[in-house]
Amino acid sequence: MTMKGAVRCGLVGMLVLVLTAPPGALGQLPPPSPLPAAVAPVPPTFRQEEMDQLLAPIALYPDALLAQILMASTYPLEVVQAARWVSAYPNVTGPQLEEAMQQQPWDPSVKSLTAFPPVLAMMDANLEWTQRLGDAFLAQQPVVMATVQTLRMRAQAAGYLQNTPQQTVIVEPQAIRIEPPTSQIVYVPVYDPTVVYGPWWAPAYPPYIWYPPGYVVEAGVISFGIGLAVGTVLWGGFDWHRHSVTIINVHNFNTFNRTVVTTPVWHHDAAHRWSVPYRDPGVRQRFGQGALPGVAAREAFRGHVLQAPSSLPPRRGPAPPQALLAPRPPTAFEGLGRGGETRNFSDRGRMSRMGAARPTPKAPAKGGGHR
Repeated sequence: MTMKGAVRCGLVGMLVLVLTAPPGALGQLPPPSPLPAAVAPVPPTFRQEEMDQLLAPIALYPDALLAQILMASTYPLEVVQAARWVSAYPNVTGPQLEEAMQQQPWDPSVKSLTAFPPVLAMMDANLEWTQRLGDAFLAQQPVVMATVQTLRMRAQAAGYLQNTPQQTVIVEPQAIRIEPPTSQIVYVPVYDPTVVYGPWWAPAYPPYIWYPPGYVVEAGVISFGIGLAVGTVLWGGFDWHRHSVTIINVHNFNTFNRTVVTTPVWHHDAAHRWSVPYRDPGVRQRFGQGALPGVAAREAFRGHVLQAPSSLPPRRGPAPPQALLAPRPPTAFEGLGRGGETRNFSDRGRMSRMGAARPTPKAPAKGGGHR
């Protein structure tokens, strides 16, 4: 039998089997398995334009100060407490400030910013920005650090980020570092983000602009306030290549906080978050926080007077400020961090504290600064 004949016989045999099969037999064959549905990628909590917007005001700060601002922004209520403590005791500085901070229960990053009153004032005046900055840092830390580097490269390309008597700019193959000329004196830069990075590229996401009270705009694009004596208050920093924040100076950390830390790794401490909700679902799960409260839960806070006590309250303590409550879903014509809403960070920050009761901070111990 030829090959062609064999194939013909085979086909005839299969046809006979199909025709002689009992009715319904073919219908009992299992249907083919459906193709698995494509899993849509989860969108990031913050878009790149929002990252640019949030980080533009502080990306040109010295590395150590910037790292500690990012850490402290994850504890917005303690930032409020620290800012009001500094406002109540503006003359407590140096060793006396270091001693006074031992009486406060705040996170070390928040305590450290008491040596930088203008920075705390900025964060306190714009609680929404502060909370969003902390949420972005916790949810997308590598993106935050990459954005800082991109902004620094833009400022350098525009000709505004350079060495001055107040700062040293160190350009490395994969990072731009900003350091104070001396470890004992730090200058906080003041600049307009819409100018220093070149023409702003995301008009729907304008950066926040803030000037210290009494600040007089000078001719230069970047200016500096008075030098602040920091002692051992600065200890943070970045591992730019691994996209992480670290405790660069363990000695300073232990000296300022009276601790015996031996590892340079920084971890967010959820106990200092109080009841402020995390924005990102993954971060909420990581730190054991449930879903964002709904409308009924938010209604319970309305009408309460803000009272930021000087010590950590129990979990059922006073309600947080309205600016720190869980965000309501945006309507069709608005969105968090978008358009006109972002142009009013400063106004809404002030409004969120209207009628707020002034806390009773722990006064520094008399003579505590002399050792």
